[in-house]
This record gives sequence, structure tokens and C-alpha cells, in this order.
Amino acid sequence: MKSRTEYRWLLPSVLLGEGEGERPARRSTRDWIVDTALFLSACGLAIASAPDIAGKPRAYVVAEQVLGALACAAVWLRRRWPVTLALATSLLGSVFTLIGGAGVVALFTVAVHRPFKVAGPVAAFFLLTAIPYVHIWPDPEFGVWGSFLLLTAVVMMIFAWGIVVRARRQLVISLRARASAAADEARQLERERIAREMHDVLAHRISILSLHAGALEYSPGAPPEQIQRAASAIRTSAHQALQDLREVIGVLRQAPEDARPERPQPTLADLPALVEESRQAGMDVALDLVAPAPSAPAPPEALGRNAYRIVQEALTNARKHAPGAPVTVRVTGTPGAGLTVEVANPVPAAAHRRQTASEIPGAGTGLIGLAERAKLAGGRLDHHLADEGAFVLRAWLPWS
Repeated sequence: MKSRTEYRWLLPSVLLGEGEGERPARRSTRDWIVDTALFLSACGLAIASAPDIAGKPRAYVVAEQVLGALACAAVWLRRRWPVTLALATSLLGSVFTLIGGAGVVALFTVAVHRPFKVAGPVAAFFLLTAIPYVHIWPDPEFGVWGSFLLLTAVVMMIFAWGIVVRARRQLVISLRARASAAADEARQLERERIAREMHDVLAHRISILSLHAGALEYSPGAPPEQIQRAASAIRTSAHQALQDLREVIGVLRQAPEDARPERPQPTLADLPALVEESRQAGMDVALDLVAPAPSAPAPPEALGRNAYRIVQEALTNARKHAPGAPVTVRVTGTPGAGLTVEVANPVPAAAHRRQTASEIPGAGTGLIGLAERAKLAGGRLDHHLADEGAFVLRAWLPWS
């Protein structure tokens, strides 16, 4: 899983608690609607508080009106300087009444856009500045402490509302990040699957092509019929490799909304044809395919395809590293007990191996790919050198 830092580009700066004064992203239509609604709310609260300043000194009333208008106008800056606006309105609100509407909006903004370690002290500062206000302008009905408790309830309600909104936004962002990570992982797994298919298929085709080409190179005086058969096999293998490559590229090029084109997949029934193809390329292959009882259900397509690919890659490795050596393929299995695939071939002498190892180059990922294929299917794969000097590859796949 990716860390939170890797998904930082998904999180708005206001939710990451970044510094004051950083320019936020351009407002969207929704942002304009929200900012307009909060501006009108601040203005409405200021107008609703206007009767409270009636009968006060004229200079004080003028200061109230000017500062109240400026505070409401400053609401448009709440996204860029939320903490500064909240502290300023809280401090002025300890003396002036019409600042309260803008102060409520500023406190809500800080609770939504800043972490608790920042928003908590700001809310505490609001409660602290409420003490001088209730002493200067106490409510006749509630008195000093009643007015303080009422303001405390309002501040805590606004603060809690902002915390809930912030938590909900972070949850949505977290879910989007997880969905993005899941999509990236799915794409990566699909790429690995296609890479395994390309390796298993093309390595088999091209190794056969290389064997036929090598036979022509080392037998320049061969009869014309033999040369014709080798050339025909080379042409057939090349065409099949191109066809397989074209089908894989077609899967890569398709649009995401298109259905995946179904390409014919090999099964256990295609193993004899695979072995016969290797025999025509000059390999000595013996196949021991133990079929299940007629009353048993047929092997699943995925099971047959995996077994086919394992045998195909094992034969390719035998052609690369033990050319001319006899190969034994044994496939047995029953429902419930699983399917076992075993491929064995003698290990050539060191001198002969040095002479032939470079003829058919390999990427060194064949056995790794087979182990991954078996693991993804719920099985296991191992390979070792037997006591009699044979290389044995054995895979077990579950057959429910």
C-alpha cells in the first residue's frame, strides 16, 4: 500500500493544515456557492444583531457598523487566511457585537480546513474572548454567566459541526485514494499477467524457430526435402508467434470500456499437440498423460491452461539448456487431490552445456514466472537436481 505522502496530490491543501497565506486552488462553482452562502449568513447575523447596539454612543455605533461591514467582506478571504481571520474577529468580537457573524463563519472555516492541533486552540481563544464581552454587554435575561454559557454552547456547536464536516471530507478523500491504489494495483497485475503470457507463448515459438534455423546452419548439405521441411517449420512458427503477439497487443490497445476479446486458450487436451510440435522440432519428448476417470468432471479451463503453460515453458527451457536430451512429461491428477505436472530431462555435460548455452538466449525469468503462475492459482512449484543427474520441475495445482 502506498503511504499518505504519495497521495498528497489528492488532498486539498486546506485539509493538510498548510501555512497561512498559501494561495488555494481556483474556486469551483460549488466553492462560489458555498462562499456566497456563508457571506450572506455572516451579513444576516450582523443585521440580526443590529438591535443590540441601539442606544449606545454614536461613535461606538459607527465603529460597529464599519467593523461589521469589513468583517463580513473579509469572509471572502477565509480560504486563504482562515486562522488569521478567526483570531482577528474573535479579538474584535470581545468588544463589538456586529463582528459575531463573521466570527462564526471564521471559526467554522478553521474547524473544517485545519487540523485539531490548530483549530482547538482557536476555539479556546474564542471562549477566552467571550469573557470580556459578557462582562461589557451582559444579557439582561441571562446575566453574565448565563450569557457566557450560551456563547460557549454556540462556539462548541459551530466547532463540532466543522469537525464533522472535515472528518467526512477526509473519509471521502481516503476512499478515493484507496480506489486509485486498487486501480493501479489491478493495472499492474494485468500487465504482469500479459507479460507472463507473452513470455510463455513467444519463448516457446521462437525457441522452436531457433532450433530449425540452427539445423539449417549446421547442415548446409542436407537434402532439399529436409531443408524444405525446416523452412516450412520456421515459417509456421514465425506466423504463429506473430499471431500470438498480435492478439496480446490487441488486448493492450482495447479501450477500458470495451469487453476483453476472447482468444482461444489451451487446455489439457492440447498437450499432445504441444508435445508433437516439439518432436517435429527434433526433441525427444515422452508424454505420460493420466486422464481422470470418465465419471470424473472435466478439469476447469483455468487449471488446464496453467498446466499447459507450465509444460510449454519447461519444454522451452529444455530446448535452451539441454538440447538433444530426452524429456519426460508426466501429468496426473484427480478432483480433490489436485493436478501434478512433472517435467524431467538429463543435465548435459558441462562442456556441452557451455557450447550450447549461448545458442538460445533467455531472460532468466521463466522459472520465476512459472512459480508466480502456480502461486496465483493456489498451487506450488519447485525444481531440483535428482540423484541420477536429471533436472526435475514439479508443479502442483489445486483441482476442486
